[in-house]
Amino acid sequence: MLERNEPAPEVKVLAKVQGAIKRPVTVKAARGLSHFGEHSAGWFALGLVGAAVDKERRRDWLVAAAGVVGAHAASIAVKRVVRRPRPEHPSVEVLVGTPSKLSFPSSHATSTTAAAVLYSGLTGRNLVPALVPPMLASRLVLGVHYPTDVLAGAALGGVVGGLIRRKLKQR
Repeated sequence: MLERNEPAPEVKVLAKVQGAIKRPVTVKAARGLSHFGEHSAGWFALGLVGAAVDKERRRDWLVAAAGVVGAHAASIAVKRVVRRPRPEHPSVEVLVGTPSKLSFPSSHATSTTAAAVLYSGLTGRNLVPALVPPMLASRLVLGVHYPTDVLAGAALGGVVGGLIRRKLKQR
């Protein structure tokens, strides 16, 4: 049994990640990613830009952008069922506000991964390694998610994005 103030193992991991990479520049970048990814708005906007620029595949871009929002909605539904509270321990510093007190899964991780998977299919470039790890790390740096929250969010986004991408390829 854990002592009264002894952090749970996942809190220890979160605190170590924060201690290792929390610097003014990473916090600033993480906050920027947080604002961009809020409610999947930035990823949705990029999908709309793709639809405006790539007229031949406009419908695909619009479906992909809607898929990103759908992935975000799925994460919100899971959050409301699971109801895991956000990290709260003296060893973890929360560095950004959040729209809810629910943590699992990370909606930012979900929508970012869905966007990376879907937009990779439309751009012909693998965007996942460039987009997903920074967003996942940002949620830890900001102290608003446990590691399993971001991993579960990435998995959910990958599944939703992959299913929609497969449907787009079949057309």
